[in-house]
Amino acid sequence: MSAQKVQQHPVVMQAQDKLGYYNSQLDKELTKYPVLVNFEQKTQVPKTYLVLGAGALVIILHLFNPLAAPVSNLVGWAIPAYLSFKAIESPAPQDDIQWLTYWVVFGFFNFLESFALRIVLYYIPCCLSLA
Repeated sequence: MSAQKVQQHPVVMQAQDKLGYYNSQLDKELTKYPVLVNFEQKTQVPKTYLVLGAGALVIILHLFNPLAAPVSNLVGWAIPAYLSFKAIESPAPQDDIQWLTYWVVFGFFNFLESFALRIVLYYIPCCLSLA
């Protein structure tokens, strides 16, 4: 099968149309962020490629175990902390509520995780050694 035939296959053409649509939608959303617009103007690299590449990099770094903790802390703690400070400085109360909700849920899951690890790493081995 030649490359030309593959490119003209209806499934490939439909996939290209869908990817083009999602790419344009993402580009439209990313236009709201001046940092990304400036980056695109200076480097001539589309905003969508930057965001998708950064997301892929985070996923790849997370797959390698030594880099999982720093990447998780960056995504789960550092970025939300920065955005929370920016939300506090803004006059709108809605973003404050959003980030307060985030931190309550984040704290709950941290507590739950530490409690679950305590059970697994302490109580279960103790109970097994007594039996």
